[in-house]
Amino acid sequence: MATISQTDKLKLEAVLEMNGGYVLEFSNNSLQRFIINSVKLDIYDPKYEKYGNSKANRFRAFWEIEPDKTVGKLIEEILLYYETQKTIHNQEIKPTTQKLIKECLGIANKLQGKRLKNDEQIDDVDGFLQKEVDEISISLLKIDVGVTAVLEQRILEVKQCLKAGASLSVIFLCGSILEGILLGIASQNIKEFNQSTTSPKDKVTGKVKQLHEWSLNNFIDVAHNIGFIGLDVKKYSHSLRDFRNYIHPYEQMSSGFNPDIHTARISWQVLKAAINDLHEKVK
Repeated sequence: MATISQTDKLKLEAVLEMNGGYVLEFSNNSLQRFIINSVKLDIYDPKYEKYGNSKANRFRAFWEIEPDKTVGKLIEEILLYYETQKTIHNQEIKPTTQKLIKECLGIANKLQGKRLKNDEQIDDVDGFLQKEVDEISISLLKIDVGVTAVLEQRILEVKQCLKAGASLSVIFLCGSILEGILLGIASQNIKEFNQSTTSPKDKVTGKVKQLHEWSLNNFIDVAHNIGFIGLDVKKYSHSLRDFRNYIHPYEQMSSGFNPDIHTARISWQVLKAAINDLHEKVK
């Protein structure tokens, strides 16, 4: 059972727009997928029907049933998702809401037992996107030469797609490049990645999964946990991961997601920032 005070619950419910039984703009299916991807739990399990069947009531039951770390992780993920969605659609977040978001992220960190260093605080969205990020060659990351050649070719395609305004192609390419890079880095640092507290484990054996079984979500979380990427890169990398899921046409149709060149540039910025962080770690 998560230790969330009534005051904290009020803050969370306000930010997540839970009045009326909803959770942000999630549909039943999209909320279910989001929570499974974030914490490997199904919000539509009967045990979460404690207060009723609405999305908000299931969320409230989740807070009460699950342990601190699980609840904290989900709160952090959904708040970061909320901020990024607002940015993508050029929607302003009111100052009062921004203040509440920071307080709610503090709640999430407390539940997870995390204390952020001063230089690891989450950047505001505009600050991250306006940050000057040098483009660093993937070859400097010292991963497998064969896959480096493939990834560098994809980088060239990203640039061509940006010039052509092919936003969806940019998103898919950046997501695939990021996953390839993180797998390459993990393969060179297997011990560190496997010993992370966030490494994905087999439900039956309890052992850490083989790297080829890891999802992009796993790679991002572990890379941040062991200091290979910063918190801001983790935050926006998860958003890039979410964008990439729209490779399935029905996913895109049901969500109403229509990426423009702004979204594509966010994806490119995320990829460059991730490469920069990884280069700083391995050089």
